[in-house]
Amino acid sequence: MVTLSAPNAQDRLALAEIELCGELMIAASAAREDRLSSDRIDEVLNVGTGDC
Repeated sequence: MVTLSAPNAQDRLALAEIELCGELMIAASAAREDRLSSDRIDEVLNVGTGDC
């Protein structure tokens, strides 16, 4: 039996990283080009937009 507990800081960080990786995979699968540009990656991850 597995006992679930409240997520700790490391769990929350890991989940956030997984979510970001998922967002990148979705963007990559929808892209027409072979690779995402650095600008598109920044857009997907909300880098430099002040939204983080």
